[in-house]
Amino acid sequence: MAAQDEGVEQRLQLAASFKTQGNACYSNQRWREAMSLYHRALLQLRSLDPHLANPLGGLGPTSVNLVPQQLETLQSLQADCYNNLAACLLQTQPPRYERVYECSLQVLKHQPDNIKALYRAGVSCYHLCDYTKAHKYLTQAATKQPKDGRIRQYIQLTDAALSTSREKEKQRYQGMFDK
Repeated sequence: MAAQDEGVEQRLQLAASFKTQGNACYSNQRWREAMSLYHRALLQLRSLDPHLANPLGGLGPTSVNLVPQQLETLQSLQADCYNNLAACLLQTQPPRYERVYECSLQVLKHQPDNIKALYRAGVSCYHLCDYTKAHKYLTQAATKQPKDGRIRQYIQLTDAALSTSREKEKQRYQGMFDK
């Protein structure tokens, strides 16, 4: 069991190292390199995640036993890497909003009040023209950080898009039942 604990600690440390390197690349606006490092960190963590089935059924251990502190570290690193990956994806041209949304949901799974993930989920939904979901996420973010100008700006954009969308729908159905 001690060998397994050492392996777990090594992987957690390696993932943390990849994340730190990714953060340095992000700070230097090297988005692609940062994304690669966050992916490498997530691959290390994936092999430790007790919620994921072993993809090689019958080969290797079926699951790793983590102590509560290791599980907390694993989930925190996963959330940070997914959140940072979403930030990088928003910087690439063109932004991959579908992937930003997926990454944000991964964060929200373990940290439902994460303001950055709520904001990024809202922004991605807005750009994917899902204004109802965008409004939901952005409103949640605004309740946690009401003075954030970026959040308020996207709420205004979302409200305008919802209003326009409802007006178009109203006009489309206006004459249908008049006869």
